[in-house]
Amino acid sequence: MDILQNAKEVLLFSNNLTENDIQKEINIAMSYNIDFIDLYLEKSETENWILDDRIIKTGYYNISQGLGVRTFLGETRGYSYADIININSLKESIKKAKNISSFRKNIKLNYFNNIKKNHCVYISKNPIEEYKQFQKISFLKEIDKYIREKNANIIQVIVQLYSSLKTILVAASDGTFAADMRPMVQLRISVILQINNKIEQGNAGIGGRYSYRVLFNPKNWKKIADEAIRIALINLKSIPLSAGLMPVVLGSGWPGVLLHEAVGHGLEGDFNRKGVSNFSQKMGKLIASPLCTVIDNGTIKDKRGSLNIDDEGTETKKNILIENGKLVGYMLDKHNAFLMKKKSTGNGRRESYAHIPMPRMTNTYMLPGNYELQEMISSIQKGIFAVNFNGGEVDITSGKFVFVMSEAYLIEKGKVTKPLKGATLIGDGPSIMKKISMVGNDLSFDLGIGICGKNGQNIPVGVGQPSLKIDEINIGGTKIK
Repeated sequence: MDILQNAKEVLLFSNNLTENDIQKEINIAMSYNIDFIDLYLEKSETENWILDDRIIKTGYYNISQGLGVRTFLGETRGYSYADIININSLKESIKKAKNISSFRKNIKLNYFNNIKKNHCVYISKNPIEEYKQFQKISFLKEIDKYIREKNANIIQVIVQLYSSLKTILVAASDGTFAADMRPMVQLRISVILQINNKIEQGNAGIGGRYSYRVLFNPKNWKKIADEAIRIALINLKSIPLSAGLMPVVLGSGWPGVLLHEAVGHGLEGDFNRKGVSNFSQKMGKLIASPLCTVIDNGTIKDKRGSLNIDDEGTETKKNILIENGKLVGYMLDKHNAFLMKKKSTGNGRRESYAHIPMPRMTNTYMLPGNYELQEMISSIQKGIFAVNFNGGEVDITSGKFVFVMSEAYLIEKGKVTKPLKGATLIGDGPSIMKKISMVGNDLSFDLGIGICGKNGQNIPVGVGQPSLKIDEINIGGTKIK
């Protein structure tokens, strides 16, 4: 499929707009004293099904579309958007966005010269259309039946099936004219289990930029269902933990969310340009253990955080941020790149047409090392093996974070023993990165359910890491009586 041509059909021609209309209005705007203008058009189709307590309680379908216009003059930005796409909303949005300047200048007319077929790292088909409604409902009920037959102590099952297709087109005064069609599917399963009046919950999920057929494959959905049951059973057996400083082994995959929060946000260009990140003014300096190489990569096939182009029309890239412990790069959008006299790294992202783009992560991960997981565990007399997290919070300026461990175990005399509950990791990104003493050879990525929030905007992201050992970190918990 020709993505650009399809996007023009969906976003321009169906709304009585042409490429020449877009170019003309951009040229008029650039006759004012502004440095840059871009136009972002979007159409999004979304469906969401939820089965709860054997009943379909949500059956949601939505189509939305709109456009957003951004201008900037130095650090000053203008932004306007409309939830309808036509020539009038385009002109009015551009008029409001360019109000950051009232001075008019003579310019040479520009024409789109950055029109090319971008790389494709996922399919461009609409997953919503793959199965009929009754097939989706039957699928949810099949999962519910499977889970209840696996364990008689399960008292509630919640299954959520989600999919979307977002079509975008970006045109800008720098000659950019690019488009993308972005599918997304996701399956989430939650089970509540009761044994001897004790109730616990287990959650698991899978998703990515691929076909519904991946989720409907019994091999895949049964693995997620079994995982949700496993987590609930572990939670029933877990014990409180005493607080204190301990060595920690982080598992591979989703624990990379700690890397995302504690380090990734601090390497976004806007925070560093403004000098508010803990990593500001440290380019070329050692900011982590020499064992650590950290990458943000929007080109990994089918991953939740991957994009063919970012939301400014720039091709995504594999960007090295930390190499052998040294800071070598920031993630940049066009505005911050312009102000820092650099090039965009393909990290300009926005939640929707109603939001202004900013530098954000795509898929952020650490490269593998040479150690086996068991080597790390065996090296610890008493510590924690953190397998999974519920999420966390970070202060960008200081790098301080708090993470809640959803699956963790006590390490005693080099062996994994009791499951733990209520434990948290407390520290700051720069310090923790320097305390990494062993990096595993088992790099893996999350299963595709990650959401990242920044300045009120939520976007899909991916994380990954190999297992790794942190020599010392503050553990928050409940003291064992």
